[in-house]
Amino acid sequence: MAVYAFIFPGQGSQSVGMGADLAAAFPSARAVFEEVDEALGEKLSKTIFEGPMEALTSTENAQPALMAVSMAVLRVLEEQGGLDLAGKVTLLAGHSLGEYAALAAGRAFGVTEAARLLRTRGLAMQKAVPAGEGGMAALIGATLAQTQEICEKAAQGGVLEIANDNGGGQIVISGTMAAIDNAIALAKEMKIKRAVKLPVSAPFHSSLMRPAEDVMAEALAKADIAAPIVPVIANVTADKVSDPDAIRQALTKQVTGRVRWRESVEAMTSMGVDTFVEIGAGKVLSGLVRRIDPEVSTSSVGTPADIETLLKSF
Repeated sequence: MAVYAFIFPGQGSQSVGMGADLAAAFPSARAVFEEVDEALGEKLSKTIFEGPMEALTSTENAQPALMAVSMAVLRVLEEQGGLDLAGKVTLLAGHSLGEYAALAAGRAFGVTEAARLLRTRGLAMQKAVPAGEGGMAALIGATLAQTQEICEKAAQGGVLEIANDNGGGQIVISGTMAAIDNAIALAKEMKIKRAVKLPVSAPFHSSLMRPAEDVMAEALAKADIAAPIVPVIANVTADKVSDPDAIRQALTKQVTGRVRWRESVEAMTSMGVDTFVEIGAGKVLSGLVRRIDPEVSTSSVGTPADIETLLKSF
């Protein structure tokens, strides 16, 4: 019998039109998008379904938008598909902002709370560092030790830190732009397979995000948070988190802290998970999971057809 973890994507998985077929086919999905629109006081759903891509990719929009699509999929699985989340799913986890979707899925907070927190998070992260002063790069084929060496050598008075340990030889670094440029040059010298700047507007998951961390500490202190009905694996600890105050702390630290995705997946498999289901937009996490552990089963669920296929497998 399969042991399931539901995983929720982060920024970079967005695409114009995501979730539109769900909203057209299912009233329960439509209700999620309407709830997010109401929470934010604007028609974010119009941007999600119609674009433009530039507006959707903007951090303050992408974060609540991706959560909305994930929750729309989950709501259809539960309400139309009869899924008993706590009965069928052993663990929940999300990549960066996806952790908010995981917690919303586990009823730690509602969709309205998640949308408002993610809008606050997106705006705070965008404002933390002036545009053009910081960035991120992906190193493909580098070990954690090599990446740490590159960060130390390339910083040269600036800031350069490991932001995401995604597994499968993919590590993301974050920091000041000059340090990022130095790191890319150094990676080539060290014969790292590939080093590429990411199309992001700020140095996420680095100490440069400290102002945003302070904003989120205040927002999360006021948020109504309950223990989730299914344990959630926190990005910053790669371990289960269920106590409301521990959740607040994990989400606050996550702004500047490393996304320990490889360790999170390894923790879930060590707890018996053998089947990972990506809930929401894209297939990024499914690909990462397969590279971390080729033995596990993965699937991505973002369309009505995907939902039908998943429900048949239960």
